[in-house]
Amino acid sequence: MNTVRSNKFYTSIKFPVLVLAVLWAIQVVQMLGIRMAALGVYPRHPAGIKGIFLSPFIHSQDVMHLINNSVPLFVSMAVILFFFRRVAFKAFFVIWILTGAGVWLFGRPVLHIGASGVVYGLVAFIFWNGIFRRNMKSIVLALIIMMLYSGMLLGILPNQPGISWESHLIGGVAGIITSYLFRHQIEQDEVQPEVLYDDEDSDFFLERDTFEKTKVERRASDSGSWFSDSTF
Repeated sequence: MNTVRSNKFYTSIKFPVLVLAVLWAIQVVQMLGIRMAALGVYPRHPAGIKGIFLSPFIHSQDVMHLINNSVPLFVSMAVILFFFRRVAFKAFFVIWILTGAGVWLFGRPVLHIGASGVVYGLVAFIFWNGIFRRNMKSIVLALIIMMLYSGMLLGILPNQPGISWESHLIGGVAGIITSYLFRHQIEQDEVQPEVLYDDEDSDFFLERDTFEKTKVERRASDSGSWFSDSTF
């Protein structure tokens, strides 16, 4: 079992590591003087459509922008891949596209870059799985995410200079929508075991059909049982 879990763990971190490697490689290229901010989302302009797909790869020249996104991006992707593998890649794609498209439709007319919107979507997806799925695993993960990233709620407040709060807000909404869409696609460990009873071999305090009978039927049954058990 430990070997299986170890393999699952390493498999779950491979893709996040690859994504971060790409993000940092692009950042190094930018630090060498090749600016890519034009690949961001520019709302309601045809030239900004490409940013729906590319903007999460592009960060500002200040390396702290990418550093701040790297840890929550890695953690949230790894958690989803480990605990929600069945829907993980579908969830990534939907959150990615919904966030970018939402910013293109509703954002301010400035260039929006960075993966923070996707991060908000992934964190919201994990949290709302606890609400929509309502099983112990999802609820515990939701509580952990709430404790770790509750401070992110401040990021959705408007009028923050240099911050695409629209990406954060829309990403969070995208995560909620995605969680709702995939709420029924549960993992194998979320399936409730079916309890089977053998009426012939088990003793019950009440008869199995006690709550299926009407009051009149129960009285008739009790009267018949009393007469059959009585002696005259």
